[in-house]
Amino acid sequence: MMRKKAKTGGKDRARPDYYAKKAKKEHFPARSVYKLSEIQEKYKVIKPGDTVLDLGCAPGSWLKYAAKIAGKGGKVIGVDIKPADVDPSANMFIFREDINDMSPEAWQVIDQGVDAVLSDMAPSTTGRKDVDAARSEQLCEMALYVADRALRPGGSFVCKIFQGPGFKAFSDSVKARFKTMKIFKPSGCRKESREIYIIGTGKKQEE
Repeated sequence: MMRKKAKTGGKDRARPDYYAKKAKKEHFPARSVYKLSEIQEKYKVIKPGDTVLDLGCAPGSWLKYAAKIAGKGGKVIGVDIKPADVDPSANMFIFREDINDMSPEAWQVIDQGVDAVLSDMAPSTTGRKDVDAARSEQLCEMALYVADRALRPGGSFVCKIFQGPGFKAFSDSVKARFKTMKIFKPSGCRKESREIYIIGTGKKQEE
């Protein structure tokens, strides 16, 4: 007698979905590119000629997409401890290092100023929602620190965060620094995921 398979409560994550198949077809290393493309379409966080900083850039989908939008007149700086699986273009600069301990060489490039800071960083998950949310918030605070330091007035900030106890405090911090702050969940996010994006546009001039 055959036993019925237990319900998993959702779609098998190992099975390629629509976005994963599309990413492979369009030669992007990960499905996450469609989250950024939806954000870009809605909020125009990157403009041609911009200098863009991509924190946690591996495997490289956001890096490749941002480089295309910034164009020949712009440049994209990627930072990640893991390697990016993309062919570097002329306007792409990649630092393979820990964003929590970036080298003077990386800071020298970043400190020249950027027009957009993107962070799709996520912690290694433990399965404990409180722990994972706290680790996500730490990464977000680091991304915001970099934006405080390097983002030019009028610039944009995109940051992924896991929803948890510190979510409101972090979103309020972004709201205080930007003319507009939005909370957005792209359709490319998996339904069961607790990730969401905080988007700041129009960085305020420091007094």
